[in-house]
Amino acid sequence: MPHELAAPPYGTSSLSDLMPAVARSLDVEVAPADPGLAGALRLAPTARACVLLVDGLGDLLLRERAGHAPFLRSQLGRVATISAGFPTTTATSMGSLGTGLPPGAHGLVGYEVLVPERDELLNELSWEPAVDPRRWQRETTVLQHVAAAGVEVVRIGPGFFDGSGLTEAALRGGRFVAATTLDDRVDAAPAALRSSPRTLVYVYWGDVDKVGHVEGCGSWQWGEELAKVDLAIRRLVAGLPRDATLHVTADHGMVDVPHHQRLDVAHEPDLAAGVRHVGGEPRCPQLYCETGQVEAVLAAWADRLAGRADGVTREHAVAAGWFGQVAAHVSARIGDVIVVCGPGAAVVDSRRARPQVLRLLGLHGALTPEEALVPLLTVSGSDRG
Repeated sequence: MPHELAAPPYGTSSLSDLMPAVARSLDVEVAPADPGLAGALRLAPTARACVLLVDGLGDLLLRERAGHAPFLRSQLGRVATISAGFPTTTATSMGSLGTGLPPGAHGLVGYEVLVPERDELLNELSWEPAVDPRRWQRETTVLQHVAAAGVEVVRIGPGFFDGSGLTEAALRGGRFVAATTLDDRVDAAPAALRSSPRTLVYVYWGDVDKVGHVEGCGSWQWGEELAKVDLAIRRLVAGLPRDATLHVTADHGMVDVPHHQRLDVAHEPDLAAGVRHVGGEPRCPQLYCETGQVEAVLAAWADRLAGRADGVTREHAVAAGWFGQVAAHVSARIGDVIVVCGPGAAVVDSRRARPQVLRLLGLHGALTPEEALVPLLTVSGSDRG
């Protein structure tokens, strides 16, 4: 397998650079992971800021399906493109957004990753099995930094997010407002922005991702969900205080991979040999190998997936900067072998994956532009004239 995949642009134009830039726009300085890259992403000063994350809204998907989104289409000229980081999966991206650090520093390095001391996989989305999220992700979040500086911090999302493992790991800080529907969250955001002279509000919406997984990101259902989000963003912009700024972004994009194009480790003895755990996700498996089997596993997967995926050792991925700077306590969470699928490829393991996960059509996790690039739209309340 070739090894020429470029590392995400951490420190300049990645998702991990957004929240520190928002904090700076509120006159709160957050120390960068690399002091040499301080302030690479610049946003205009503001008294109030709202960050809306639309799960699964890739930059290329938005541009390709913009016919469903008249408001966002009208704003495409001011939409910047940034990188989600690696792997392109929600838990990792939430860690990058929330901490302002690359995955290797915050430690949420995949969808399912090894808990080394237990030799079992942790699902970093559902947070099963139970692991202390504040010990797993030990760095102070940007929201905590901002709240400590006297800015009112409000997080808006479904009620079950409050206190969940991923929220506590990646997005702790400030107060939580539960709101179920998209309209409820759009109503709650301007009220939260007006709750104090200086505010930072974070809003999450997940149905674009859900529809894409189930129906496919090329489906008419995905287009309909984008249309709903477009109307909501238009309404949110209309309700912004004049001294507030809205930033709309996403955690990853998505690609459709037909089921007949996928390999299943359960039916591939050569792929199963020497592998203790198959972590990661179908577009980016992370393989935890039996002792002394790393090179054999890498060779077997290279042979079976020739031309369809890139496979490297953990050491290669770390040296190439895929995870950014990797902390000592994080390294063993990363797979011994990392497989990054190209267009039209995926690898599942039906021995342990839930049937509803195996049925999903839309996938993400790899480094194609469709998965890795996400939009960043910034609109000020004063832009309304």
